[in-house]
Amino acid sequence: MASITVASAPARTRTRTGVGRRQWIGLLYVAPAVALVVVFFVIPLGMTAWMSLNNWPLMGEHSFVGLDNYAAILHDTRFWNALKFTFYYTVVVTIAIFAVAFPLAIFIERPRPLTNLYRTAFFMPAVVGFASASLLWSWLLNVDSGLFSPAAFDLGLTEKKVNLLATFQPAFWSIIAMVVWKVAGFTMIILMTGLQSIPQDLQEAAVIDGAGPFARFRLITLPLMRRTLALALILSVAGSILAFDQFYIILRGGPRNQTLTAVYWIFNQSFVSFKLGYGAALSMVLLVILVALSLIQLWLLRKPEGLD
Repeated sequence: MASITVASAPARTRTRTGVGRRQWIGLLYVAPAVALVVVFFVIPLGMTAWMSLNNWPLMGEHSFVGLDNYAAILHDTRFWNALKFTFYYTVVVTIAIFAVAFPLAIFIERPRPLTNLYRTAFFMPAVVGFASASLLWSWLLNVDSGLFSPAAFDLGLTEKKVNLLATFQPAFWSIIAMVVWKVAGFTMIILMTGLQSIPQDLQEAAVIDGAGPFARFRLITLPLMRRTLALALILSVAGSILAFDQFYIILRGGPRNQTLTAVYWIFNQSFVSFKLGYGAALSMVLLVILVALSLIQLWLLRKPEGLD
């Protein structure tokens, strides 16, 4: 027995050494990703938090002011109006995106003739950058040299060329149409992967039991797609809360500052008024709001107990 004990000790030592070596190799593999997160997220976040506690002009020395920038936010009616509009835009555009993306995902989920062509065509706008898409739609919406207004006038649909960007409602819905065209294909792919992950046996068993399409969608599809829906919803809401390009390039916050978003106002304060400390404080407030909204969405779409 003594010889067995003596012989097993080196084996345990070699096992611990092997595990330790594998752990170090694993850390080595993840080190580049950790470095990227630290350099491009943690450090900038820390610098932004520090800037928010200072009066930080573009030129000259900064001075520590504590929570004065955050106190000023409470009286910044322009920021709260921009935040209110951002929430309104987020709700409307998220509903519109899912209203288009979900039917498209159901349509392209199963193999059928030209399915790959449909998937490619629906997804193609997603590869276009928001700035490029905004420039394209800025031309399409131009009242004189664009496409929509002159085409409607030439076809006799309107008595004159209508400037779609002159008043709030046409301008707002034009932005919604552009974002849905740009983003729906990406959301469609996410939802399609969730649909394809549902076991076909469950659907067939439900059909045998007499469940109709709506019942199968409500009782099988939606519960089993909670994680996929949570991912798509969080991406859509986060992107909408941080909306900037389309409102800056197409509308410039107009008409009459009615489409001023929270990020647009942060940009204005930071790089137009050069109040970098105040802009940093606004950014931190928006970050807290975004994290809170994401946590609420994850809680609402959490996996029910007992559902595998």
